[in-house]
Amino acid sequence: MAGVGFRWLKAMGRPVLLLLALCALGAQGLYFHIGETEKRCFIEEIPDETMVIGNYRTQMWDKQKEVFLPSTPGLGMHVEVKDPDGKVVLSRQYGSEGRFTFTSHTPGDHQICLHSNSTRMALFAGGKLRVHLDIQVGEHANNYPEIAAKDKLTELQLRARQLLDQVEQIQKEQDYQRYREERFRLTSESTNQRVLWWSIAQTVILILTGIWQMRHLKSFFEAKKLV
Repeated sequence: MAGVGFRWLKAMGRPVLLLLALCALGAQGLYFHIGETEKRCFIEEIPDETMVIGNYRTQMWDKQKEVFLPSTPGLGMHVEVKDPDGKVVLSRQYGSEGRFTFTSHTPGDHQICLHSNSTRMALFAGGKLRVHLDIQVGEHANNYPEIAAKDKLTELQLRARQLLDQVEQIQKEQDYQRYREERFRLTSESTNQRVLWWSIAQTVILILTGIWQMRHLKSFFEAKKLV
């Protein structure tokens, strides 16, 4: 799976303690299990104006044979994608095997959630589903054989196209890293400023407390005629 990073969030009702670190220019697939009412979400850090393609297929647990078998056509998966601002980028119902595509317009963490329509499937009720998921980000999402056939490109032209796409993706990654660095710098400056003002406030409070204690002790000694 491509992308700057990948980390699991909560499943519905229980935390998933799993962290997968993936290379920015790599591509890998994975699978996970979900129950009847579960919703699995994960976060992908994506630069802006980057195309993302996800391919998935599902397998249903057969209790009699105790193996995962291809899902029936009636079983579907709902895919929902939210950008870093919480806006819904994609929300659509797909079949038991499918492909979803979206383009990021805001750099940062995009939340991708999947859940089944199992409540309408008596056959799946109480069972377990295995979902194979493969996400391609940026130039990895391009189908170059299809592009070459469509545009009638030679092997050299196709290779040049691939190199240009890679350079463009690297540029987007660099822009995103600069964006993250700027956000981190602003957060650090804000934190340092708050710490400074908190230190000043503590110093003022200590000075005022010392003055009050001295005045109180002086009044006490005067009342007792000790001074």
